[in-house]
Amino acid sequence: MGNLASIIPVVVFLIVATGLGLYARRASNGSGEGFVKEYFIGGRSLGGFVLAMTTIATYGSVSSFVGGPGQAWETGFGWVYMATVQVTALFLLYGILGKKMALISRKIGGVTVIDVIRARYNSNALAVASAAIIVLFFSATMIAQFVGGAKLFEAVTGYSYNVGLALFGIAVIVFTTIGGFRGVALTDTLCGIAMLVGIAVLAAGILNAGGGYENIMATIEANSPQLLEPFSAGAMPASLYFTQWLLVGVLTFALPQSAVRCMGFKDTKALRQAMIVGTVIIGAMMIGVTALGTLSAGVLTEDLAAYGGSVDNIIPTAIAQTLPPWLAGIAIIGPIAASISTVSSLLIAASSSIVKDFWLHRCESRGRAVPDVTIARLSQLATFVIGAVVFVLSIVPPDVIWRINMFAFGGLETAFCWTFVLGLFWRGATKEGALLSMVGGVVVYCACMAAGVTFFGMHQIVIGITVSLVLMVAGSLASSRAAMRAGKQPQPPLFEAFFPEK
Repeated sequence: MGNLASIIPVVVFLIVATGLGLYARRASNGSGEGFVKEYFIGGRSLGGFVLAMTTIATYGSVSSFVGGPGQAWETGFGWVYMATVQVTALFLLYGILGKKMALISRKIGGVTVIDVIRARYNSNALAVASAAIIVLFFSATMIAQFVGGAKLFEAVTGYSYNVGLALFGIAVIVFTTIGGFRGVALTDTLCGIAMLVGIAVLAAGILNAGGGYENIMATIEANSPQLLEPFSAGAMPASLYFTQWLLVGVLTFALPQSAVRCMGFKDTKALRQAMIVGTVIIGAMMIGVTALGTLSAGVLTEDLAAYGGSVDNIIPTAIAQTLPPWLAGIAIIGPIAASISTVSSLLIAASSSIVKDFWLHRCESRGRAVPDVTIARLSQLATFVIGAVVFVLSIVPPDVIWRINMFAFGGLETAFCWTFVLGLFWRGATKEGALLSMVGGVVVYCACMAAGVTFFGMHQIVIGITVSLVLMVAGSLASSRAAMRAGKQPQPPLFEAFFPEK
């Protein structure tokens, strides 16, 4: 039987989150914006703090609070040093894509990242490939979030996995379906605050249970001194540092669920504020929670087998063993908030790929006008159906959620990094090069992941991102030369929106 005291804070949190979704729906009804712009981009009205928190909450998934710290318990401070690169995530996102993505999306009337891609390359095939990749990898990520949150709920509250899955799975599907982008942004802000509170509560529990910081460090030094070494006695080689810095730091600006945030802020002041506030908060959050994973090794001192044989069980066990039930209920709000904020952001982006970027575009290209009420119903239906499918697939949970999350990160980064960067900043990028880069890079990345092929032991993201770059440059140069020989104009109709004549 579960502990009622530990479940009450979670239920209250989910009720408040759902209430914010309802509030956002009412606010959007009176905003004066069309449904598509409001539902998928929040009417471009996000202020600096909300922009920062929604981006952080989208980036900080349940694996950041469960899988990552669990790996740090096993690996040591080397994993914490690796996590420091996450401080750069928002700075790179807003610095590289922020201003230009916002300006272009306003010029072309775009509300999704695929709108920008279609306008830049003038390619429906590339837009369809983008939508398919987004839905595929987003679904994998959402499954990881549902599973991680439900496992944590089960371990801490004593209620079953399915009860936890139903509780917050249904809540996140409902408030995302109702609230749209604005609702997601508001609930993400709530989730970001909940994450910080959860980290603080867990830190207090671990320090108290371990007899203070100095005693915890002494215990770790006595039992597992390799955890204090930067390279963790070979468990954290330099190649792993390099590839993880790419995977969870430098390349995360290319994640479409983050890039779309660059299209939703209201002005340059909000962007600058989000860059500063977001960098500080995400640094404290990601470094702090990962460090707690290593510090828990001074409290949870048995072999991994004693904790179910999976690093995903470390943080749930630490919460259950170091905190009274009511505080444990507050502590798990943080990682559950990370789970539902990521799911809600991915849900709204996935539904936009299907409804806005595929169905509505086909209708418009055929000259068919679609009333807002029809778009509204289909958008909410798509959001609900995608969420329901992912929910069902999560009922039988996979293991090691952080690996699933990292696989999806790598696939999305391979697909969109050069499509965004070279598309926005290189006049020579063509639709042929972009399509080769996106499809070829993802196929090679997935094949290498499936076969276990690596380059000097580094994560397959290195292979994927390199192949993607080579294909983009080679394909663009070849297609440009072919177009010039044929006397064709290689530039798409909206090219001047991206590279205005000086």
